[in-house]
Amino acid sequence: MEIRQLTAEEFELRMELSMYAFQYRKSAEELEEIKPRFKPETVWGVFEDGELSAQLTLLPMETYIHGRRYAMGGIASVATWPEKRRQGFVDQLLRHALQLMNDTGQSVSFLHPFYFPFYRKYGWDLYIDYKTYTIPTALLPVKVQSDGRIKRGVKDITVLNAVYEAYAARYNGTLVRTEEWWTYSVLDDSTQTAVYYDASGEARGYLLYTVKERKMDIDELVYLDEPSRQALWTYIANHDSMITEVKLKAPVDDGLPYLLRDPRIEQQTTPYFMARIVNVKQFLEEYPFTPGAVQVIRITVNDPVADWNEGIWEVLINESGQAQVSQRAELPEGVQQDIQQYSSIQTDIQTLTAMMMGYKRPAELYRWNRLAGKAEAIDILESRIPAATTYLMDFF
Repeated sequence: MEIRQLTAEEFELRMELSMYAFQYRKSAEELEEIKPRFKPETVWGVFEDGELSAQLTLLPMETYIHGRRYAMGGIASVATWPEKRRQGFVDQLLRHALQLMNDTGQSVSFLHPFYFPFYRKYGWDLYIDYKTYTIPTALLPVKVQSDGRIKRGVKDITVLNAVYEAYAARYNGTLVRTEEWWTYSVLDDSTQTAVYYDASGEARGYLLYTVKERKMDIDELVYLDEPSRQALWTYIANHDSMITEVKLKAPVDDGLPYLLRDPRIEQQTTPYFMARIVNVKQFLEEYPFTPGAVQVIRITVNDPVADWNEGIWEVLINESGQAQVSQRAELPEGVQQDIQQYSSIQTDIQTLTAMMMGYKRPAELYRWNRLAGKAEAIDILESRIPAATTYLMDFF
């Protein structure tokens, strides 16, 4: 048995396993079309006697956290043949991927789970929910007159990405999109686009959507200010003779229901992606804590899957919010039996991730006994971890 990257010649092996595991089919013509985009260096497989038994894709990506770009490892397409399951192959692939991400400086990782409890065993935790709205046309926002204009059919990635970046950087966990990602993972032939330009001609919002069978499905509604939000909703409402309802995803902090004349629309909140801090020291030293007085907090982290994160971390946060992080390999003499006294707080890598991503606040986690230790340490974390909303519009 060996773990290795796939080769370009093993594209068919990879696709055969993926199609079986995820229950979809592609024609021979479709396979030939996507084959040139196959990146074998991102796909790792477990091979037994030369045969592919399990696979995992590790995507080199970036994500926004408090407006900063973090190197992120995206885990995708984890699959095993049914006769090869429960033999520890995915376990080995996930551990291998964590080591690779740590070695290459990807301090955080995201994935979309098939089963949350499974990936929690390996240190990932839920970091994002999103809302889904289903709105009858009669309940759409009131139409308003705009000083700007809407231009339909814009697929200039430079224009779209400029708006997207300004919007995405407001949230934690959104992707930094490349031109290739826009081309092959966001836009497709069936996607309609509409861009809002303000009175000065600057793009300030956009819409990605489809209209079919009298329904509008909105993939992305992105706006940078209130005029652009109102203009895009007016554009949507102008389809009222063509559609009976609108369906869209929105971040959990979206305030649309309050702004509607009648807020009793169908709403659903869905748990979505999971995140994991890969390297505690690197992640915390990159993290933009809130400026304030110099403070020190000690965090005991439990991470049995990535042992380089295990132990007591002393985090010195300076006036500008920059952290200096050092690990204490051994407890000082006399405190082995009283870790509570020595370490300000104790937690596991899952809880630490949910907290630092901004998905849950320290005080909440403390009430739920997900953080243990001194109340003074919780107060420090509450004051130094900036408030944020997590969101992700993409899938991989």
